[in-house]
Amino acid sequence: MKKKLPLLPLFKTFIRDSETGKRLKKNGERITKGSIDNYRYAYKNLEKFSIETGFELRVCDITKLTKRELTSEKNYWKKFYKKYTQFLYSNGCYDNYVGANVKQIRTFFNYLKLEKDINTGELHKLFYVRKETIDILVLSIDQLKFLIHDEEFHNSLSSASKRVKDAFVFGCTTGLRFSDIYELTSKNFEKQNNEWYLKVKSKKTKTYSYVKLPDYAVDIYKKYKPQSAKTKLFRKVSLFVFNRSLKEIGKKADFSEPVNIKRERQGKSKTLNGGKQLRFYDKMSSHMMRRTAITTLLILGVPEHLVRKISGHSNSSSSFNRYVHYAQAYIDKEIDKAHSKLNAI
Repeated sequence: MKKKLPLLPLFKTFIRDSETGKRLKKNGERITKGSIDNYRYAYKNLEKFSIETGFELRVCDITKLTKRELTSEKNYWKKFYKKYTQFLYSNGCYDNYVGANVKQIRTFFNYLKLEKDINTGELHKLFYVRKETIDILVLSIDQLKFLIHDEEFHNSLSSASKRVKDAFVFGCTTGLRFSDIYELTSKNFEKQNNEWYLKVKSKKTKTYSYVKLPDYAVDIYKKYKPQSAKTKLFRKVSLFVFNRSLKEIGKKADFSEPVNIKRERQGKSKTLNGGKQLRFYDKMSSHMMRRTAITTLLILGVPEHLVRKISGHSNSSSSFNRYVHYAQAYIDKEIDKAHSKLNAI
């Protein structure tokens, strides 16, 4: 008779070992806070799934199973995958989120085998990780220039909104992520031959970037430069408040052109907001900073290999190619406008 081990307590141990450093990455580095947060989300989803559906979550060591029991175990995990993904979809999740959850579970199974000597076999590799391509939404060059240079608009904002707008502009220039922006101190800024440079190590990728700053970015640095070298440049705000403020800033700036955003569930396209028309400012968020910086540099003619170096993308990065395609589409559109004028009689 096969021995069943409860899954959720083992998943808790997996999270705890990741937190304490008992479990490390393949390169010996500690697991990042972001990854651990994702493990927690996966655990909560599994717990909720088990409670609401009554599905028993357990694992078995396949080395102790008969051929018949092994077939039964394979069917069990096929059933789990189908029911669990359906559960997530029924709760409004899209392919990227469901796929990310499945990846966390697959990582957990590898942990059981490698670090707990619980050989669950390769059954978790039956779990298909879905992915969806989400449209890149970035500031246009004119929108970015407006936020940089329009003093009347800047002065119309509250003090808190001014700080968010300046941090956002700085991110749209340097390509830094939200988490990196709010870790900046004076130590990250260096002056050489009357030119200012930003030097920073990404918390996510651990890669270093060394970027020359334009005058307006230097002005932002000088405006918020703290007295202490250890004090953060920008006053900390939560991601929720930051994104909410961006939407308010975008609305006030009249970035109100209609946008059509679609997501996918099980490979099928779904329009967000139940078909209600979204405006550009509705979708403004911290993610727009990095995307805007990369596409702006590409559109303005900076060579791809230099943009990759600045953004920390590898030569094989498939995500970077999306920015290249987006930038090329923008360039093609502008060229078409010019050609249309030449074609006019």
